[in-house]
Amino acid sequence: MKRHISMDAMRGFAVMGILVMNILAFALPENAIVNPKAWGTANAADLWAWALSTIFVDGKMRGLFSLLFGVSMMLIIERAEAKGENAKKVHFARMFWLLIFGLLHYFFIWWGDILFLYAIGGCVAWMFRHQSVKSLFKIGAGIFVTSNMLLAIIMGSIFFVKIAAEAPRASKAEVSEYAQLQREFDEEYNIEEVTLYQGSYSEIVQHKMTDETFGPLNSLLYLFTETLPLMLFGMALMKSGFFTGGWSIEKLRKYVYWGIGAGGILSAILAMIIWQSGFEVILALNAYVIWFAPMKMMMTFGYAACLMLFIHQYAHGAFMERVAAAGRMTFSNYIGTSILMTSIFYGYGGALFGEVPRAMLYFFVLGGWAVMLLWSKPWLLSFHYGPLEWLWRSLSRGAFQPMKK
Repeated sequence: MKRHISMDAMRGFAVMGILVMNILAFALPENAIVNPKAWGTANAADLWAWALSTIFVDGKMRGLFSLLFGVSMMLIIERAEAKGENAKKVHFARMFWLLIFGLLHYFFIWWGDILFLYAIGGCVAWMFRHQSVKSLFKIGAGIFVTSNMLLAIIMGSIFFVKIAAEAPRASKAEVSEYAQLQREFDEEYNIEEVTLYQGSYSEIVQHKMTDETFGPLNSLLYLFTETLPLMLFGMALMKSGFFTGGWSIEKLRKYVYWGIGAGGILSAILAMIIWQSGFEVILALNAYVIWFAPMKMMMTFGYAACLMLFIHQYAHGAFMERVAAAGRMTFSNYIGTSILMTSIFYGYGGALFGEVPRAMLYFFVLGGWAVMLLWSKPWLLSFHYGPLEWLWRSLSRGAFQPMKK
């Protein structure tokens, strides 16, 4: 099977990039992802680490992941059809097992799973597989705009909680409701979460089984506001020749300038507004859920175009070969990263959860990148697939696939 070096390399950059944001969820209470003052010292280094990750990383690497999932899905469907196979059976078998992997990942390894969401998104995206490039972009944009507008109305209503609490004749109940929201950003509120993840493996699993049973369903919030539109955009890019030299250098550069340039500036302005507000809870939550959404989309496309330019320039270099190898093993590297980082930060391993300052966490990211780049290429010299890629393929096909070269 012919490999697309551009897609493999972009997957590699995406799986490496997503660790830059996920490291916060591996090592800190969930509220601290949005507000650096919710846990830890929040010194100048931590505040700038928050700002830079919020502007340049948050949601953008996940966006690339979603974009590339749509690309992979389209490729597999087209190859199945070209071989005369039942493409529907092939696709939905893959999505079924991906959903199972996602549930196992969530309950037994890490709460931040996205595989469950992708499995559901992939099932919905199937309906649009035969749409034209233009139609895929229109449908994706329509879903993105409509769902985010509806969510904006819902989230915007939270502002009335603050308005009511600050009114001259506010009732005790109204003041209490706003105070409760603010407390979620206090360090004292997050002690329970830190205690949990510094506990034993059985305690963590039991918590997810009993108190967070429906956690995977919460991820479906992103299905229409982000994930499905990006999958459709990925399918459109695949059909348009984006990954196979169909886009000119000039066109790619325009996407870089407008996507990263304009998107980055707007993201920086919003991040500074949040910072200047002292991370006011309602403002910060609305920004993360809604207001950053257009900039995330812009920058995801900008990063994709930027990476294509970079990959074209250095496609045959030693470094790019290792990145592409990591991309061919995206599934194994994604789950492997979860196992590695939870073993470092959770109580059954290094017990560093809540102990490492935000700015220092990026040294662990460098370590994670090193592992991906060092093991992926040697593995693929001996085997056709990464270990989890092989397992997923074998389960989906209902038979063991050839592994060793």
